Amino acid sequence: MERQTLIRTLTLSQVVFLGIAWNNPMVFFNTFGIATVTSQGVIMGAYIIAFLAILFTAFSYGKMAKAFPIAGSAYTFTQKSINPQIGFLVGWTIMLDYMLTPMVTCLMSTVFLRAVFPEIPHALWIILLTASIVLPSILGVKFTASTGKIFVIAQIVFVGVFWVLTIKSLLAGVGTGTLFSLQPLFNSDIELPVILAGASILCFSFLGFDSLTTLSEETINPEKTIPRAIIIMLVTIGILYIGSAYLAQLVHPGFSFANTDSAAMEVVYLVGGNVFKSVFVTAVILGNFSSGVASTTSASRVLYAMGRDSVLPKKVFGHIHSRFKTPSTGIIVIGTISLLGIVLTLDQVIKFINFGALIAFTSVNLSVIFHYFIRNRRRSSISEHMRYLFMPLLGAGFTLWLWSHLELDAMILGGIWVACGLGYLLHMTKFFKQQLPEFSFDKEIIPEEEMISEEVYMEKVQ
Repeated sequence: MERQTLIRTLTLSQVVFLGIAWNNPMVFFNTFGIATVTSQGVIMGAYIIAFLAILFTAFSYGKMAKAFPIAGSAYTFTQKSINPQIGFLVGWTIMLDYMLTPMVTCLMSTVFLRAVFPEIPHALWIILLTASIVLPSILGVKFTASTGKIFVIAQIVFVGVFWVLTIKSLLAGVGTGTLFSLQPLFNSDIELPVILAGASILCFSFLGFDSLTTLSEETINPEKTIPRAIIIMLVTIGILYIGSAYLAQLVHPGFSFANTDSAAMEVVYLVGGNVFKSVFVTAVILGNFSSGVASTTSASRVLYAMGRDSVLPKKVFGHIHSRFKTPSTGIIVIGTISLLGIVLTLDQVIKFINFGALIAFTSVNLSVIFHYFIRNRRRSSISEHMRYLFMPLLGAGFTLWLWSHLELDAMILGGIWVACGLGYLLHMTKFFKQQLPEFSFDKEIIPEEEMISEEVYMEKVQ
């Protein structure tokens, strides 16, 4: 029987746009209130710390995607570089994170939709929004990439207009009345742990960069394309988030809002009035839709990798749709879990997601050291020591530092989930007496000297 596999069709620009869509430029507005209150008004400083922590980790993801250009992300990298059992636990930890992220996009949209249409029940919005992201995810990654590009461009245009209106308001004397201030970056009255707590929440805003590695099996020349896409995407969203945070804090100093979840709506109304407020709600819904579809796509690929390895039920998660070539049953499972948004809050879910994400980031940084520096002995020069030891160590240190500043409830819930994973691992391995099953995809990995351009590849397959 012919083995079912994903199909390589994605180009560099498509991967970048999918990553930005996953990240969702509008997520700044979705998390603005929570992050501002947590960091006590030093949101720009929190964003910069989160960005630096993620930047080191992004380089590590790029290196590991080059070594193992297959679906699975942190699960695959840790499994093949450090240890299959540790890889399973990392995969288990991020599995629920990936599956919860589509729910977050639905919850984010519901916050603003209920502010505009309070008569429509919260549960109905969650059901409708979940259905709207599941169907496009099943139709195929090319469809997802094409629609995501349109919505990403629309979001970037909206952010640009927000910047212009905010600058205009500041020049008119609104807020601090100045374009230059250290207030959003630093406040001597605010202690560093408070800012770090804000940064740990804002790590959620950058999660899309690691989702790109889940598309490795559907990307042309992933060894080159994925690392490039990660850096391009991360720098782009870093500029959008940090710039927006700076201007928003200047025009609305402090961290007191009528409603923390929809705090961004107050800022948008302040700079643009009711018309811009209506445009804002539309942009948020479009952004959350594209992010929901992209995150569902990425989550289903992680589940697919674990199902293919038979560490999750293979008939469910290792299944590829015969027509659309997508892991359709995994996508349906993700959509079902997204319906839990009916009873969970946005704040709860974001904190829980960050618990697993920061563990995954740490594991990928350590995977670089194990794979390149220890196993392959890439340590013959100062340059290799920097790339394969010191930089990933800094990335691991940064992410562990942020992880330690998560709130207690996130640590407790995350710890319970990891404990469940450990119990499942002990069951599968008969208390480590048996080896975990592991999928071999080595023959699909293309040596660097044999890589071809996207144009040549498309000519070959047409």
